[in-house]
Amino acid sequence: EEKQVEEKKTTNGDDEGAEEGENVNPEEESTATFTPLVHLTEVEVKTFEEDEEVLFQKRAKLYVYGESLLNKGKGIKTWNERGTGDMKILKHKETAHIRVLMRQEKTMKIIANHILDYRIQLAPNVGASDRSWVWTAFDFAEGTLVEKTFAVKFGDSANATEFKEKFVSGQKEMEVIIKGADTTEGQTEANEAAAAVESLTVKETTEEK
Repeated sequence: EEKQVEEKKTTNGDDEGAEEGENVNPEEESTATFTPLVHLTEVEVKTFEEDEEVLFQKRAKLYVYGESLLNKGKGIKTWNERGTGDMKILKHKETAHIRVLMRQEKTMKIIANHILDYRIQLAPNVGASDRSWVWTAFDFAEGTLVEKTFAVKFGDSANATEFKEKFVSGQKEMEVIIKGADTTEGQTEANEAAAAVESLTVKETTEEK
C-alpha cells in the first residue's frame, strides 16, 4: 500500500509539472535589452565614378593576352579570362578626360582602367565574328602603368558596334585634349612650361661658368 501511495504522488507531481509547463506561453516576448559593445559609423565609399558621365555601359567578358599563373616566367603567352562585368567608357565632368573602366561583377575588382588614348588601335578579334574587339593600352588597374593587350567580347554584335563607335568618338575628343589644340589656355600652359625649362637651362649654364 505504501508503494502504491508513493507511485500516486509521483504521478501527481508529474501531472502538476506538465500542467505548469502547459501554462507557459512560448511566444511571450522577452523584456531584456542588450547594449552593443561596438558602435559602427556609416562610411561613404567613393569609386571616383561619381564625377563621371557614362558614355557607354554594356555587359561583356574581358580577356588579357599574357602569361598565366601556371606559365609565369616561361615566356608562354595565351588569352586569359579576367572576368565578366560592365564594360564602361566614362567622361570626367570637369576635366573631360575619357577612360575605359571595367570591374568584375561579383567582386567589383577593377580589371581594366586606362585613358582612351587617341593612338590606340582598335581591331576586330579574329575568329570571334563581329562581337569582339582587341586593343593594346597602358593600363592602371593594378596601381601601376602596365602595357596590356585586351580583348572584349559582347553578347551580340549591336553592343560591339556601339562600343566601337563610343571608343572611336572618345579617342577624337581625347586627341584634342592631349594635343592641347582645343583652347588658348592649353597653348599658354605649353609655352609657360617651355619657358620654365629654358630658364632652368640658362641658369645651369650660368652657374657652370
